[in-house]
Formats: sequence, structure tokens, C-alpha cells
Amino acid sequence: METKKSLLTYAGLKKLEEELHDLKVYRRKEVAGKIKEAREQGDLSENAEYDAAKDEQRDIEARIEEIEKILKNAEVVVEDEVDVDKINVGCTVKVYDEEFEEEIEFQIVGSSEANSLKGKISNESPVGHALMNRKVGDEVDVETQAGVIRYKVLEIERSI
Repeated sequence: METKKSLLTYAGLKKLEEELHDLKVYRRKEVAGKIKEAREQGDLSENAEYDAAKDEQRDIEARIEEIEKILKNAEVVVEDEVDVDKINVGCTVKVYDEEFEEEIEFQIVGSSEANSLKGKISNESPVGHALMNRKVGDEVDVETQAGVIRYKVLEIERSI
């Protein structure tokens, strides 16, 4: 089975690398200290601190594994080379929502960087997918769980 490439912006790559470094260098030591402390309290069968520390350790190791997998299969989008004639990963897009009569700005990123609360949408999300390769002036209908949303592309620029 072929592993899917993870599209990342340069900023997203740096953020993941920093998180990985933090997890490996600081968080692992911190949790190891918590486990050691909990062991010193004696009976592990009824030790909630020990169980919590082991759960935290498991979560950290799972996140490390997840980040390493993303980085191993990463394809970095160089924002300086992004074609701003059409929407692609690494672009910031301003659209007009025709139903709510408002302008919305999205940054198109790879799925591992998506954060809708910060306006970063994945190229694989319904909205991101519908916007891909569109040009200024295009009208786009997006199928969502809430129904069809119509956007008009107003502006495309490189993400900084």
C-alpha cells in the first residue's frame, strides 16, 4: 500500500519539527519523572498518578510516531513558488459568501496543518477541495453537511 504524501507549508513543517523536538527532549523527561515519582509511592495497582503518567506517556509516544510519519512523507509547498493565478496549497484566498453576504479569508494548507478556528482549511476538506484550481472571479458551489454554500473568489495571494 502506497503511503499518502502529506502536503505542508514551510511554516507547518517548522511547527511540526518544533513540536517533535519538544516532545522528545522535554515532555519525555517530564513524564519519566512523573512515573518515577509515582513508583516511589509504592503499590502501583491503586496508584492513580502512575496510571495517569503512563497514559500521558502513551499519548506522547503516539504523537511522536504520528509526527514522524507526517514528516517522513512530507511534501513541502514553497510559498514563493505558488502560482497565484489559481488557488492551491500555500495560498490565502478571500471569498464572498453569497448567502451571508460577507467576505471570508481562508489559508489553504495540507490536512495535517488544518485548523478551521484559525482560518486554515485543508485542501482535502469540502471547501478546500472545491476551491482548488479556481481563479479570481470564479463562483464555487460547495456541498457541505449544512447544504450548498456558494462562494465567489475575490482574491488569491501567497500565504506569508
